[in-house]
Amino acid sequence: MELKELTRLAVSAREMAYAPYSNYRVGAALLAEDGTVYLGCNIENAAFSPTVCAERVALFKAVSEGKRRFTAIAVAGGGDRVSLTTPCGVCRQALSEFCEPDMKVALAEDGEGAYTETTLGALLPGAFGVAFMGGV
Repeated sequence: MELKELTRLAVSAREMAYAPYSNYRVGAALLAEDGTVYLGCNIENAAFSPTVCAERVALFKAVSEGKRRFTAIAVAGGGDRVSLTTPCGVCRQALSEFCEPDMKVALAEDGEGAYTETTLGALLPGAFGVAFMGGV
């Protein structure tokens, strides 16, 4: 699947966001190695800490269905209009558990499929991983 199509799916996923407090809707489309796409949207909570980002919703849906390898993710965020949004630090760390540093990341620039391409490693250099856990 092309990153442009993945980005369009992320844009459509943001429409399902539950963001009554920030009005900042985010959608994500995560591409598994087998070609399956998992969509996610941000889900806010009045207590804030239980809020979950779109990227982690998509990742956790995929992992809960047995997927462990991913090749790309697209993220679309913004208020009334889609604007360039990057995954937060927690999402970057969660993705690094299952994704290689060279995994493609498409950051939607608008609602039409335009995107900026980067990698997970560029977004999270020196990610914390099992190597830091003292031989676990």
